Amino acid sequence: MALYRFIVKLVINGIILVPFIYWFTEATIWASIVTSVGLSIIAYLIGDQLILRASNNLIATVSDAILAAVYLWAVSAFMNWNFSFGEMLFTVVVLGVAEFFYHRFLGRVDEQERQGT
Repeated sequence: MALYRFIVKLVINGIILVPFIYWFTEATIWASIVTSVGLSIIAYLIGDQLILRASNNLIATVSDAILAAVYLWAVSAFMNWNFSFGEMLFTVVVLGVAEFFYHRFLGRVDEQERQGT
């Protein structure tokens, strides 16, 4: 089931991040995909496996958004992309909203697993 959860996160992040990074920066489509996959791996391991299990949806969502902002800032600086603060903030807010609903989805899946359905 963990692989299924990761794939869902990968798809959600990809749908949001790839076009935004490609549109807002000088990144190639390949660089946008690699950046999205990198963030998905880190956010899944830290945000979903550690923080969400130890806290609640709000804390995990805010943590994921902060993690995404730091990650995107670091990648854009390393790759020398022109990713303005406003563009990055917009991207992180959209990603944060998606993460909120993703975490709710995980809660429902966990509840169904506990009930044996």
